[in-house]
Amino acid sequence: MRVAVSVVNALTPGESRGRPWPAPRDLAATATEVLRAMYPTHPEVTEAEAGEYAEIAARLRAVFQAVADDDIDTAATQINSLLDESRARPMLQRHDGEPWHLHFHGTGGTLAGDWAASCATGLAIVLGGEFSDRLGVCTAPHCDRVYVDVSRNGTRRFCSTACQNRVKTAAFRARGKVT
Repeated sequence: MRVAVSVVNALTPGESRGRPWPAPRDLAATATEVLRAMYPTHPEVTEAEAGEYAEIAARLRAVFQAVADDDIDTAATQINSLLDESRARPMLQRHDGEPWHLHFHGTGGTLAGDWAASCATGLAIVLGGEFSDRLGVCTAPHCDRVYVDVSRNGTRRFCSTACQNRVKTAAFRARGKVT
């Protein structure tokens, strides 16, 4: 889930914290940076792969948006398409000196396609369970970054503390002008 959120927020244009968030100038470098932040030994993303990552990020964003719009059917349909196209299937693997661990991609896929399978599987698990409402798009004005709410009470509405503080400050200032 962390990878899905990070890839969507880094590779899709929109708004972030009240400012325009353009598409990255160097998709390959940005994708590499995002993936290495979580997996330091991740190989460098090539220019050819970068476009595939950007397409996957846009498709994952659509899932978050559908959930935010309370359209779980559309979100599920989009996830099912990604699962099918990426040939996602659970498989135990051991590599790079690591112990056995679970992967969700088939054999022979592209690196971006493998990540699509893993992200789609994670989102499918959330959508198919009781926590489908934990996927969200920031509700702060001029911000459309996505998040997964892992709070205990499930009431998160913002992508970050910065957005939450921005909204609270604006509300405080608005109340001060009324009196």
